[in-house]
Amino acid sequence: MKRQNDLGRDPVFQLVLRLALPTMLAQLVSVLYSIVDRIYIGNLPEIGSLALAGVGVCGPIVTLLGSSATLVGMGGSPIMAMRMGEGDLPQARRILSNAFLALLVLSGVLTAGFLLAKDTLLMWFGASEATFGYADTYLTIYTLGTFFALMATGMNSFLICQGFSGLGMATVLMGAVLNIILDPVFMFLLDMGVAGAAVATVLSQMASCAFVLLSLRRKSMPVRLTWGGFSWRIIRRIAAFGLSPFLIIATDSVLLIVLNTMLQRYGGAEQGDTLVTCATIVQSYMLLITMPMGGVTAGCQPIVSFNYGAAQPQRIRRAIRYICTLCVVFTAVMMAVTWTISPLFVRLFTQDAALGAQSVGYIRIFTAAIIPLAFQYTFVDETTALGQVRLALFCSLFRKGLFLACTVALPILVSAEAAFLAEPIADLTAAIVTSALFAHFLPKILARLDRMGAAAA
Repeated sequence: MKRQNDLGRDPVFQLVLRLALPTMLAQLVSVLYSIVDRIYIGNLPEIGSLALAGVGVCGPIVTLLGSSATLVGMGGSPIMAMRMGEGDLPQARRILSNAFLALLVLSGVLTAGFLLAKDTLLMWFGASEATFGYADTYLTIYTLGTFFALMATGMNSFLICQGFSGLGMATVLMGAVLNIILDPVFMFLLDMGVAGAAVATVLSQMASCAFVLLSLRRKSMPVRLTWGGFSWRIIRRIAAFGLSPFLIIATDSVLLIVLNTMLQRYGGAEQGDTLVTCATIVQSYMLLITMPMGGVTAGCQPIVSFNYGAAQPQRIRRAIRYICTLCVVFTAVMMAVTWTISPLFVRLFTQDAALGAQSVGYIRIFTAAIIPLAFQYTFVDETTALGQVRLALFCSLFRKGLFLACTVALPILVSAEAAFLAEPIADLTAAIVTSALFAHFLPKILARLDRMGAAAA
């Protein structure tokens, strides 16, 4: 595999594979951050199920906290790739330094805010008296490591957009592998339980953070991380570009919080904690699909953004076609996995036969429309890479709004369990709407780019 990719001249199919596969693998491995924690927690003697429910409540809140890294990373990296495509390296360096400053400020604000509000948030978002202690312990320790989490994720995007997909993968792999090693040490050997899982995660993120920052400071880096050249205008531009991917992840977190809340409320004292535990397992499985697929679509954004800046519409068309095909193949494979070996996945979390059977059934419902979801992910992320932030945002929020409406309405109208139907309903409907809009607008965007290229020639 090449160490650095030429986004403007390498064959598009090979380029897509070289960027997509490492980022896909990296995101798949990064899922282990949460899944390994949950597997160990679910198998804690005597308290496993309740502790798993507590950490499950934290999951969407932790993702919401980390989504700020997406606001900056996925906002700044496409802009930097466009400037690189135009040959404007000094401006690309300014974008990188401003993104670093934005993450620095955000991490401080979010750490203080979440520490002050965490007790209220946990009770609002699905914790019960039985699970609050576990949730509070995990979230407190995780929040203290916000700086490392945001820097590791946000700045890694700027490695990938320069063509260093291998280094981007190494950043994630380092953290995930270290987390897997440290979890049993802190949880069982040092007998720290849920607190040990959180400490292991923070230490792993510290290592990833150090690696990515040192990599961006290397003299051999085409766009090197420096201090200075700060501009409020650049930060606003980064935030505007990153708003769509930020809201995609942030609203995902909000929706999962609403799901947990509705399950707890309408499941009642008898089923509430059990349904939240099942939802935690279901969400963990769904991450095995959405995170790698998001790695493909987001990891290939630099190809689209760079060639947009270089006025190469044919390369953009080919890239989007290959990205979409790769996502469809992946989701088809995962659909087969769901209907064959998902029970084995569930057994990693619990040995309770009844709880396991429930979780398997909910997983199959939740993932029923993942193949259409491949089109949704591709078109939203690559529309963002083309600078069409409003269109991407509308398509994303349409899906989220539909999911929210179904999550709230179905438990009221049918039963608490019916909330799991919200995901396939939203995925299928949104994929149809997004595909139609993309088919309408993409030819116009690329035709305009064709005219720009002809005028420049």
